[in-house]
Amino acid sequence: MPLDLYSDHTISQQTPMMQQYLKIKAEHRDILVFYRMGDFYELFFDDAKRAAELLDISQTHRGKAGGDPIPMAGVPYHAVENYLARLVQMGESVAICEQVGDPATSKGPVERKVVRIITPGTISDEALLKERQDNLLCAISHNDKGAYGIAYLDINSGRFRILEVDNDEALTSSLQRISPAELLYPETLENTCSIEQYNGLRRRPIWEFDLDSAKTALNKQFGTKDLVGFGVENAALALQAAGCLMQYVKDTQRTTLPHLNAIGLEQNEQNVILDAATRKNLELTVNLSGGFDNTLAQVLDKTATPMGSRLLKRRLHSPIRDQQELNNRLDALGEIHDLAINHELHDTLKQVGDLERIIARLALRSARPRDLSRLRLALQTLHPIHDLINDASSTRLTQIKQATPILSELQDLLEQAIIDNPPVLIRDGGVIAPGYNQELDQWRNLSKGATDILEQMEIRERERTGIATLKISYNKVHGYYIEVSKANANLVPADYVRRQTLKNNERYIIPELKEHEDKVLNSQSNALALEKRLYEELFDIILPQIDVLQKMAAALSELDVINNLAERAESLEYVRPLLSEN
Repeated sequence: MPLDLYSDHTISQQTPMMQQYLKIKAEHRDILVFYRMGDFYELFFDDAKRAAELLDISQTHRGKAGGDPIPMAGVPYHAVENYLARLVQMGESVAICEQVGDPATSKGPVERKVVRIITPGTISDEALLKERQDNLLCAISHNDKGAYGIAYLDINSGRFRILEVDNDEALTSSLQRISPAELLYPETLENTCSIEQYNGLRRRPIWEFDLDSAKTALNKQFGTKDLVGFGVENAALALQAAGCLMQYVKDTQRTTLPHLNAIGLEQNEQNVILDAATRKNLELTVNLSGGFDNTLAQVLDKTATPMGSRLLKRRLHSPIRDQQELNNRLDALGEIHDLAINHELHDTLKQVGDLERIIARLALRSARPRDLSRLRLALQTLHPIHDLINDASSTRLTQIKQATPILSELQDLLEQAIIDNPPVLIRDGGVIAPGYNQELDQWRNLSKGATDILEQMEIRERERTGIATLKISYNKVHGYYIEVSKANANLVPADYVRRQTLKNNERYIIPELKEHEDKVLNSQSNALALEKRLYEELFDIILPQIDVLQKMAAALSELDVINNLAERAESLEYVRPLLSEN
């Protein structure tokens, strides 16, 4: 009879550390748990066997359960992103379990909890994403008439869309276009042929697709009383899928999602309808061999930014039929050509980078220091972009100018708060710029040893003892000390306490120097704690502007696409079409 890992009896037989692990694992039975132990994330039991197989890492053992050794495998915490990237590409999800308690005050194992769940469709870490490709979480619902509701979300832009289709073929075509990284489907779905080729399939209980619960969850997220303003209130089947998707995102992200502030209904009559076979044979973004070579996207995509590249590919997959919209885009394209600003605009847009995903990480409070420095550069780059398109008068370029206001206060804040080239992580400090916060500067001066205090103390002690060669120094092993040559040992005052004896010198400590040492050591931890608090406060300051920044990113993405197509038209000698209602 197999061992029931999660029974009270089995758990009680384990060490306190393994008891803690099993209680956490019991809440995340279907996904891998990365359990932090020192410098490693460890996996146990079946998780260890599965991770060893998927990641080609060594499997060892730790202790016993039911008389058998407990399988164990681990990955170094500093290299964890490489392993996570490989797992999410395979469609796996991972619960990251961190130490949240203080080892100094903990009587048993340090308290741990799952701080985030990484799934293929909800990743926002830069290292785990393909920068020029959308990463979408999708959910589908169905009814007994063979129709389907589809909801999909890009957590890295906040783009949330729903649609409804009438049959299996339309579902296949829609999923091929969306290309979900992760797909949620109800346990009642019998015909799984349309979805079985996708990684990251997640079977969900039917109660997660309840319509009333879906509307309540969406209104709560958007801060609305109803969904009428979004034009989606009659798409009941699609809203069921959206409700399941919303529940899943809340469960996995464990944080607020302020950049998720709207939902839109896709209307098929606005687009050219492409069935699955046509979409595949046109080789829009993937060729018949599954690669990128010789696709339409490879020919057309010379965009300056990753977010522009993603927008262009979305447009290739959803060609629109609205002549007014098409002519607005063509007018803007022609104007860029006429103003001869194409190449300069391309080089300037490169400085903007992937603003869309930076904003998402800010909203999720997972942004790293370099995201803030990149946001600063993007805001600085708005000035030359406005200079270049200032003379433009086409409808679309005018709209882009209006959607990209100069945010002087935010730009000034980031220029004052963040050093020029910040480190990758806030963990070790050194991110907040000198002069931004007076208290931080004081702690930092102390943590550097406050050399002026030491110099004054050294001069005073030389005068007091009459030892001209006396010096105050520091090393990591012994801390601060007063060093006196053995030839002058007879001049050492009675209040000097010997700390170390060397071949030619003696090292001493005095109460005043010990007090200074304690201040310095405390100041390092105080400086780091204050810096982390100031860093978190920057998120609070930026958060109210997320909506403006999202619209800015969308506008700059469109400018990139228009500018890109202006260059392609010139280089490939394309001619503007005349569109007819016939």
